[in-house]
Amino acid sequence: MPLINLKTQITILAETAVANDSPTGFFGILLSGGLVGILILLVLAGLSITAAYLLFDQVMTLRRKEVLPDGISDTVRQALLTGRPAEADAACRRAPSVLSVVLLSGLSEFEFGWREVEKAVEDSLAQQSARLMRRIEYLSVIGNIAPMVGLLGTVTGMIFAFQQVAATRGAAGAGDLAEGIYQALVTTVCGLVVAIPSLAIYAVCRNRVDSLIAEVAYQSQHALAPIKRRPVTRTRQATNSPAPAAKALAGNAKQSRKPLDRPPTATPATKPPPEGNSSDK
Repeated sequence: MPLINLKTQITILAETAVANDSPTGFFGILLSGGLVGILILLVLAGLSITAAYLLFDQVMTLRRKEVLPDGISDTVRQALLTGRPAEADAACRRAPSVLSVVLLSGLSEFEFGWREVEKAVEDSLAQQSARLMRRIEYLSVIGNIAPMVGLLGTVTGMIFAFQQVAATRGAAGAGDLAEGIYQALVTTVCGLVVAIPSLAIYAVCRNRVDSLIAEVAYQSQHALAPIKRRPVTRTRQATNSPAPAAKALAGNAKQSRKPLDRPPTATPATKPPPEGNSSDK
């Protein structure tokens, strides 16, 4: 009995020593992956800081008053109804925003009629939407890269763990193998922690951009509607006015109807009258 109790106490002490040697705590687990694991965690930390910066940037950029300032569309509409396009242009320039840029694009085609104004507005809307989405796309990139970086750390950690087993020719027990694997899985967890919020923020920001651009399109159409009822005072020369080439063709047609030039015919020479009468002779 005393011998059995001694063996039991030794086993308990050994298990306690192994437990004390294994890394405990959050930072202990993070630093247990070795040099490669630490480098991968630094990359994931950089991606997380970038994602946080992009989140703050989008929160400040996608505010409604930054994209759709109050009163601009009504001011532009009233100015156009009263025939003052210069005042509408000045109102847009006083409050720079996405809506102002779209309205200025439409007002730049004011003299050419509603069709040209509508086309300019559509082109400007597409350009502004692409500009807003360009920075949001980086969140999607981070959300796709972070799990891959974490998986890279896991794969390298498992390679090192099995390399240890191969070096000891199987002498390393299951505990050693499991310890190397769980240390390697730390990078995968960190990669998912970075990727999941990034993809969620990307989806929210994308829907926000879509809704704001739709509102900009509606307000710009409402503000520029008086141009539709305005008679066109000027047309583009390339489409509506007669081109100089057409005038030249008309002139050539007139010249073609002229009779062909013929060489002058020789007129017979007149004989001089006789100097005297035949009776004198």
